[in-house]
Order: sequence, then C-alpha cells, then structure tokens
Amino acid sequence: MRIWKYLNCDNMDYELILKDIKPTAEEKQHVDDVSSKLMHFLQKTCDENGIDAKVTLVGSVAKNTALKGKSDIDIFIAFPLDTEMQYLKDKGLELAHKCCNEFDSTAQHHFASHPYVTTYIEGCEVDIVPCYAIDDGKDLKSAVDRTILHTRYVKKNLSESKEDEVLLLKRFMAMTGTYGSEFKVGGFAGYLCELLIIHYGTFENTLKEAIKWQYGHVIDLKDYGTAGLFDDPLIVIDPTDCNRNVGAALRLNKMAEFIQSARNYIFSNNKEEYFYPIKRNIKKEDILAQFDKRNSDLIAIQFNIPDMPLDTLHPQLKKTCEALEKKLNAEEFNVFKADYWSDEILTGVILLEMACSKLNDIKVNIGPKVFINKACENFVAKYGRENCYIQDDFLVHTQEREFDNAEDLIRYIFTPEHINLIKVGKNLKKTLINTHKFIEIDEMENEGYLEFLDDFINPGQYIVR
Repeated sequence: MRIWKYLNCDNMDYELILKDIKPTAEEKQHVDDVSSKLMHFLQKTCDENGIDAKVTLVGSVAKNTALKGKSDIDIFIAFPLDTEMQYLKDKGLELAHKCCNEFDSTAQHHFASHPYVTTYIEGCEVDIVPCYAIDDGKDLKSAVDRTILHTRYVKKNLSESKEDEVLLLKRFMAMTGTYGSEFKVGGFAGYLCELLIIHYGTFENTLKEAIKWQYGHVIDLKDYGTAGLFDDPLIVIDPTDCNRNVGAALRLNKMAEFIQSARNYIFSNNKEEYFYPIKRNIKKEDILAQFDKRNSDLIAIQFNIPDMPLDTLHPQLKKTCEALEKKLNAEEFNVFKADYWSDEILTGVILLEMACSKLNDIKVNIGPKVFINKACENFVAKYGRENCYIQDDFLVHTQEREFDNAEDLIRYIFTPEHINLIKVGKNLKKTLINTHKFIEIDEMENEGYLEFLDDFINPGQYIVR
C-alpha cells in the first residue's frame, strides 16, 4: 500500500524533467536533416550502381526515443537474403566509404558479425551497417539483421504518449549507472527499455514492478513460451525472435542495482535528483584520506593497453582482473575488492584492495582423506612419514610458502614463463609482461581515474540520492 501511495500521490513534475532530457526541436530537426541527406545519398548510389539494397533508418532516432545529446544516427543497408555474405560486406563498406567521402568525414571500421562504419557528419555520430532484409527472426543470417525488425516492432507498439516514458526510464537508468548493454556497463539496452515500457505502460509502473522481480523473471510479450531456453537474471523474449533473450547482456549486479535504485526512488523525497548526475567534487586528497581510514593494503598495477576495439578490450581487462584476484585468494592472500580502469587509449590499471597481502612463512598442504589408502601412501612417500599429520580427516603436510608477499607473486606471474598461471585476455599478455609496473594510487593525473577511485571506494553513490 505504501508503494502505491508514493507512486500515485507524488507531486513529481515530469514535464520539467522532460524539458531537460528530450532533444530540442532544433536538435531533432538537425538530426532529421542529416539522416535524410545520408539516406538519400546512399539509396541514390545503390540505385545508380545497380546494387539491390534498401536504405533504412533504425535505432532510437527512428523510434523517437533518443535522449538529448544522444541522437546517434543508425543507417542500415538491407540486402536481399540470397546475397552472398562477402558481397554484402564489400558493398556495404564501399557504400559507407562513398558516403564518408561525399560528406567529408573519416570512416572508422568496427565489427559486429561483419564490418560496419562509424563516422561523424555535421556533429552527428553515424553508424552505417550492412545487413540482410528479413521479415522474420527465423530468417536471421547475421546478428544485426534483427535491428530493422526491432525498430518496426517498437514503432508499431509504442504509442507516441509512451515515448516520454521511455526517455524517463533511460535517463533514470543512465543516472543510476544501469543503462547501456555494452560490456563495460553490462546494463539495460535501449531496446530492452522500450519493451519494458510497452509491457508495463509507464516509467513509474516499471519501477513498481521491478522491485518484485526475482532471478529469472520472465517477460514474454507474445507468449512464445520459450523462456525455458534461458538461464539469465532477466528473461525478456524478443517479440521478433522467440529464440532470443533481449536481457542476455544484462549482468546480475546491474539488475540488482536497478531494483534497489527503483526501491530507493519510490521512497525518496528527492526524486528529481535521480534524473541528474550525482553531485561530487572529487579531490585527490579526500579520496586518499578515505583509503587511509580503511587501513587496507593497496596494490595498483599500471600497464599499457594495445590498440583494440572497446568491446574486446573491456572483457579482456575484466577477465584478467578477476583471474588475478582468484589466484591471489587461492594462494591464501585475501583480496577485499578488485577492479580495473582504463583510459581506453593508452593505459590500464588493476587495483587490488587487500585485506591481507603478507602471510607467514609456512602453509598447510592438504592431501587425501585418511580413508583412501593408496593416495595416503603416495602422499607419505612424497613428503616423508614423519612430516605428515592429520587435520580433521585429511592427511596434511606443513611446508614453506613460495610467496609470502602478494606483490612478489604478481611479479612472478607477469613473466613470459608464468603468465599462463592465470587466464589473461589474449591481447593483453605481451603488454602486461613488458609494461606492467606497481604504482601508488595517487601517481596518475587523470580525471577519469580519479572518478574510478571515487567509485571504487563509494560504490553505492549512484543508486541513492
């Protein structure tokens, strides 16, 4: 009852919020003009050169669900299903490059299931993506083919009056750190937000329902009945493809953060603040003082990063950080918290906050259970009968540690001979070995790095106001 009271009787003026987060008329007109020019050029080029393809506008701009300043233009060039994949790739890139040349911009190559081009034209970020023209998810030939179907579905099922509800939800998620399906974030995709509003009706009702979610919550807008195919925190069956979970990229911690953000919002007296960046005046000396109060040992490892796509870089950084944490814990060091940061151009840092980074000189080597005769005899033969004893029902042996200092173990691991002791991102191995160095956490002068330190030590600041 309390929830309904807050949601139904609150005097929150969303119109004021929407004035700040909706694209202005001028922005919308500019984006419409640029996208129309690009599409006209691309379609004309196809027609004049006998290329059988249809140029289509997709994404949030096409669906009228783009936030202010986020009106990226997504143009898809759809080829018939019987088109050879290599032809699609070659012609798609050729058309994109011609478009870039025509509008005096630089083409940047990216890769999904096949190459596409990102560029900047008249102040707009533009993606030009070749795909197959499909009318049903079952005809899928490449991962991007669904995007046109997604745009059609949302435009058909999201009424104009509900577009603002999507904007409120996207903005709320962006300000609480849960928006964006790219690996770096692991949050809610724009399409997922649109489906939530189609399902729940309003921004507020979405929050009210979200706080009831359990692990594996299912939303199946077309009653396909295929939820059993998935084991994910949130299962939202794609209305255009019954064999796809739109929530597959959503990590459990981001789902949990959204649920708690919704709960905090419902009972907050400062609701409007959830739609704006958190207020923080980051000072290095204040952050260092907070770390000092925790009395933790800090290990910061700086290294160069190779030139690679961000959707490859971040999974490899995360994999490396988690593997190093696991190895340290396995060797009886105690990692309180571990995370990574990168400027995404030159530098990466792994930060380990240690509850224990120094150990005694000996450790217990646990052998087999005493009931397993042959294994026990082998253990005794290896370590000497006089050196073995019983701990619970295990035969054990006390031996000298190879490493009693966490930094020494890390130095040992980050060598050509021993890097395979942990699962390192394959593109990071060489640069970790050749460029890593231990630094004090205050050595780097970078605003993004300071924000990372602030987030590291104050992890809950986004989800509550």
